[in-house]
Parts: sequence; structure tokens; C-alpha cells
Amino acid sequence: MAIFILKKSLYGMLVLLGVLLLVFTLFQGLGDPARLIMGQTADKATIQNIRKQLALDEPKWKQFLIYINDVSPLSIYPEKAIFQKNLNGFFIGGHYKVGIKLPYLGRSYQSRKTVTAILTEAFPNTILLTVAAILMAFLLGISLGVLAAVKKGSWIDTTTVFTSILGISVPSFFTGIVIAYLFGFLLSHQYTGLHMLGSLYYIDPFKGKQLDLKNLILPAITLGIRPLAIFTQLTRSSLLNELQQDYIRTAYAKGLTRTKVLFVHALKNALNPIITAITGWFAELLAGAFFVEYIFGWNGIGKVTVDALEQLDFPVVMGSVLLTACFFIAMNILSDVLYAWIDPRVK
Repeated sequence: MAIFILKKSLYGMLVLLGVLLLVFTLFQGLGDPARLIMGQTADKATIQNIRKQLALDEPKWKQFLIYINDVSPLSIYPEKAIFQKNLNGFFIGGHYKVGIKLPYLGRSYQSRKTVTAILTEAFPNTILLTVAAILMAFLLGISLGVLAAVKKGSWIDTTTVFTSILGISVPSFFTGIVIAYLFGFLLSHQYTGLHMLGSLYYIDPFKGKQLDLKNLILPAITLGIRPLAIFTQLTRSSLLNELQQDYIRTAYAKGLTRTKVLFVHALKNALNPIITAITGWFAELLAGAFFVEYIFGWNGIGKVTVDALEQLDFPVVMGSVLLTACFFIAMNILSDVLYAWIDPRVK
């Protein structure tokens, strides 16, 4: 198992290196960072100083090496650069120091805050939204899938299959717009009490910053519809397959009740593909949250990235893409490990 995990980790590192190259290549030709920082009225000397500070006067290959050095946990820096970039880590050496540090993703062109600080503030909100969506999808998907399998051929089964196909087919951004308009605008004042836009916290004039989980409901439902449909289909097909196995007939022959056979024996084995699918869908939802967060004004990675694109704040966009790529790679490795643990033949 250790060799299997090591191989998957090395493959993940190669994928991440490819993402780094792609991100660097895409965003290097978009605008002049010095102009984006200082504006069009900056004098020539100031622009040159900014370009030198950001190493924009260096050849492209050298800029890429500097970028790799910045985002890598193991890096080599001149002593002066460590203080200029305010790097957090442990360094040893003389004029050039070798150290282990947190990845340095640069500073925002607009706010001048470090990209790490911006993403660290937004990332927990995205994780909370993703967890809420996947939890809702898992619980409802299992329930609907079991119901459809038990009532196979009935109107309940037909309706469940039809709505799950519809849920898979409709894009999340379209679903988000419809749900926001219906439940957060038309029906909000009289029935739902939910807001079309809102964040995890609100500011009370007397109590200060207050948690407001009801703002999580609409974006979590929107984000969870597609995995809900997938989990429903997976549960139904997997459970129907398990109910045809010999051990189910043996359990009935021993006198076990239908409820015990269904939930203790059949469902337990039917959940294996769903549990392993959760890790992949968790990463998918993280990427899918971009448009959902923007529609509902949810202050997560997605909204931060879209706002940064509108403002041409490329360091924030690049940092967001890298963070999402790392999360995808980690979830894919975890998914492969779960598959190998459940079914040793995968190794």
C-alpha cells in the first residue's frame, strides 16, 4: 500500500508541475503587472522599479524558476528576499539560505495583501459550503436510491429516475439563478425568509459579528443537486445488483426480516462505490462552487476568484487555481487509496 501511495503522490506532483507551467504561461501575457499596480498615470521610473521588484525585467525562463521557487515548500533565497517577501518558514545558510516555508503566492495588485492571506480567509467558507452540499447529497441520495430500488417499477421509482437525470443534466449556474430568484427573491418575504445574497456572518450593531447559517441553505442546495442525482442513481443500481446476489437469498432462507436483509446486508455492500465516489465529488464541488458562490454572493474562493478576474488581479487568480489544483490532486489520491483499500485488486 505504501508503494501504491508513493506512486500516486509522484504522479500528483507531475500533474501539479504541469498546472504550474500552464498557469504561469497563461497569465504572463495578460497586461503589464506594473501598470496594473500603479495605474496608467505612474511615471517611468516607478514602473521600472516595480518591474525590477517583481523580476519582470528577467528572461521568461528565469521568471518561471523564480515562480517555482516561490510556490515550492523547499526553496533557496537571498537573505534580503526573505525579509522583502515576509516569508514564513525555517531557513539556514549564509548569504543564500535554504529553507522550508509556506508557499509564497505573491501579493494582490489591488489590495496589496498577500494572496495567502486572501485565500486563507475565503477557503473555510468554500469548504463549509462544499461539506454542507455533499452531506445533503449523500443523505438524500441514499434515501431516495433505497426507496427507488425497493419500489422498482412503481411511479416512485420512475419519478426518482426522471428527476435524477434532470438534476444531472441541468448546469449548476442555471439552477443557481432559478433557485435564487424563486426562493431568495419571489418567496423570500412571505414564505422562506431566505436571502438571495448573503455571507456566513452578519454585523449586528450591538453584538458585532454574528453567525447566520440560514444563508448557507440556498447555495448548498444548488451545489448539491448534481451529486444528489448521481448518488441516487448509484445507490439504486448498486442496491438492485446486490439484491440479486446469492447471499441475499441465503439470508432470506435463514429467516431474516426484509428490513434486516436490506439495511444490514445489501445496503452495506451497495454503499462501497458511493463512499469512494464522495471524494471525487468533493473536489468537483469545490470547482463547481465558483459560479454558485458568485450567484449567491458567498464569500468563498469562487467569488474571490471571479472578483479578481474582473479587476485583473492575476496573483489572486493564479493562487486560487493552484489551491484548487492541489485540492483536486489530494482528493484523487485519497479516492485511489480508498478504492485500493476496498478492492485490493486495484493495486
